[in-house]
Amino acid sequence: MARFCCFGASFSEFTGHGSTASGKGKGCHGQVKVCYGYNLVRGMTNHPMEDYHVADLVDVKGNELGLFAIFDGHLGDTVPAYLQKNLFPNILKEEEFWTHTDRAITKAYEKTDQAILSHTPDLGQGGSTAVTAILVNGRKLWVANVGDSRAVLLKGGEPIQMSIDHDPNVERSVIENRGGFVSNMPGDVPRVCGQLAVSRAFGDRNLKSLLRSEPDIKVEDIDHTAELLVLASDGLWKVMNNQEVVNLAKRYKDPYAAARQLTAEALKRESKDDISCIVVRFKA
Repeated sequence: MARFCCFGASFSEFTGHGSTASGKGKGCHGQVKVCYGYNLVRGMTNHPMEDYHVADLVDVKGNELGLFAIFDGHLGDTVPAYLQKNLFPNILKEEEFWTHTDRAITKAYEKTDQAILSHTPDLGQGGSTAVTAILVNGRKLWVANVGDSRAVLLKGGEPIQMSIDHDPNVERSVIENRGGFVSNMPGDVPRVCGQLAVSRAFGDRNLKSLLRSEPDIKVEDIDHTAELLVLASDGLWKVMNNQEVVNLAKRYKDPYAAARQLTAEALKRESKDDISCIVVRFKA
């Protein structure tokens, strides 16, 4: 696949290093102006930052794409770093991407997970959630996810959750039918075999027989009523609900300022986890 490049009148700014970063960019998708901003903040834990992101505007085969993603790693940062580099290229090289986008995304997620598992000696035993958003020619928004990183679209004045939080309690029967169990010990949240707080993830070789990497996928038309999209790791969603997030984000015309304010609010509410947030604004 050709190297990603920005299109239209676009720019980007980046500060920070590794996966602790902030930045912004803008461009035109046909008649729709798109601008985005992101901010990633390391949590108050004793491990390195494990959140990674993608925020890019690219031209692929004459089509204008917005590519946005949050990857929230656990037991290390090697799997989210791998996803940052490989998941979107894997999706876009699927032959069915332009004709059956949902099937292409599902295949790419599953193939990427298999590649991660085959590289376990290099990538370790850890894993990652993923929420990916692809804006096609400013008109169609495809969102897919595994785990509990979330995407919320503000459209028609209402928040629309575009992803599914994969809670072990919700998929308890699947886990138990595969020989596992769900327990709130240790801690106070349901975990697969008392270890992992999500029922779907990339990687996690030791629990893979109990987990799924098949994404939930949702598509929405982007029209004049669509205002903004927020993608974030659970460091934000643990302390703010969908309505609170869009209410705060829409106060700021600059999505970079909105992303920074959202992470600041999560810290104010004593979120201890890594916090990663991307805000995308649409203007017809």
